[in-house]
Amino acid sequence: MGIMFSPRGGSAQVVRGLAAALPDHGWDVTVVSSSLAGDSDATRFYSGLDLRALDATAALGAPDPLLADPPLHPSYEDRPGAPDRVFAAVDDAVYEHQVRAWSTALADAGAAHADVLHLHHLTPLHEAAARVAPHVPVVGHLHGTELLMLERIADGTAPDSWTHAEEWVERMRRWAARCEQTILLTERQLPRVVELLDLDPERCVAIPNGVDPSRFRVADMAVDRRAFWRHHLVEEPRGWAPGLAAGSVAYTDADLAAFRHGPTLLYVGRFTEVKRIGLLIRAFARAQSRFPQRTPLVLVGGHPGEWEGEHPLDAVAASGARDVFLAGWHEQDALPSFFAAGDVVVLPSVREQFGQVLVEGMACGLPAIAVDAMGPADIVRDGETGWLVPPDDETALAEALADAAGDAAERRRRGEAARRDVIARFARDAVAARVADTYGRARRRPNRTVAAPAV
Repeated sequence: MGIMFSPRGGSAQVVRGLAAALPDHGWDVTVVSSSLAGDSDATRFYSGLDLRALDATAALGAPDPLLADPPLHPSYEDRPGAPDRVFAAVDDAVYEHQVRAWSTALADAGAAHADVLHLHHLTPLHEAAARVAPHVPVVGHLHGTELLMLERIADGTAPDSWTHAEEWVERMRRWAARCEQTILLTERQLPRVVELLDLDPERCVAIPNGVDPSRFRVADMAVDRRAFWRHHLVEEPRGWAPGLAAGSVAYTDADLAAFRHGPTLLYVGRFTEVKRIGLLIRAFARAQSRFPQRTPLVLVGGHPGEWEGEHPLDAVAASGARDVFLAGWHEQDALPSFFAAGDVVVLPSVREQFGQVLVEGMACGLPAIAVDAMGPADIVRDGETGWLVPPDDETALAEALADAAGDAAERRRRGEAARRDVIARFARDAVAARVADTYGRARRRPNRTVAAPAV
């Protein structure tokens, strides 16, 4: 199982969960992953699994991190000044260097002797696999971020700096065509995948990301909420402002009065443009006059120094919102305790490919507020397990926030239904069983229509 990106995003969570669950379904897994010291250390993140890590930490100090040995990976996102520049701006020389590095990593991991290669995202890992193990069937796994880049290229909104966009479109289509099976997150992705990658729908299968109900369970957790939030917001804060390190945004005991009586709304995720955090903060400011009690909004996430567009603190200042707290970046293992200290999970993202945080929060018994589009629309049942609102509709989002904050009985009803629903549909073991079946189909149906490129 290969993933080119160092562990920080949701796809790494999927890799870890599947690698741990698949042995119970007859498949032994070796994980090949990039690694960066600190929060993206693969050896720590994938602890207990059979891991081959490509440590790119030293690359961060190289003149061109993508040409270091071993290299830093590129990105599907175009963030000015980021060391992992966008794939569509990567030239042929850097591309070839990436392929050679990952060819070595796959060869060292024994890819040529595998029964199946499960490759997450469409990256140069696919080209490396074609060189190292051309006879081994490949199962691709699209997490959606690659589709966002392809869509910008297709609709003409890609910036002029994406000088190699068309080459990457051709490569990604070639890699997708070579896959015996391609896993999508939801059925809603299928039309986009067929259009962008020209894939045969018969070779695509929709398998959602899973959740471990034994980990994401708060019924047995006794959490002193005031002490919990005091610890994370006052004693050991991790919130940050642009240009300042984690912990630069701290709060006082007086600020914690917001947590005294009302429910706590939680956003968990990155500070990227598609997440619409600014929209959430403005909707929250609009809804505050309807809250029966002071109600805090806590933003958990935002890796230090990483954000797109409007930083949440700018949105707070511009909107005049009160009681918005930045709790900083925390790893997934800490999330159940945050959910235990909250009452509603909110995800206003308009281009969310799946919505893993919704599944995790709902497994913990929290109702969800999300956008009625793409992945979240398949996860949240409006009126039953949460609230769905139209994309980019500040008024509707404010109304949903006010409804959720103002009715404890309804929060409880939808939260209990949410846990039952996600366990029935997204339990990790059932998801792993479907992935194992997909491996079996890939082995039984070798793809002989696409020739592997020569070394």
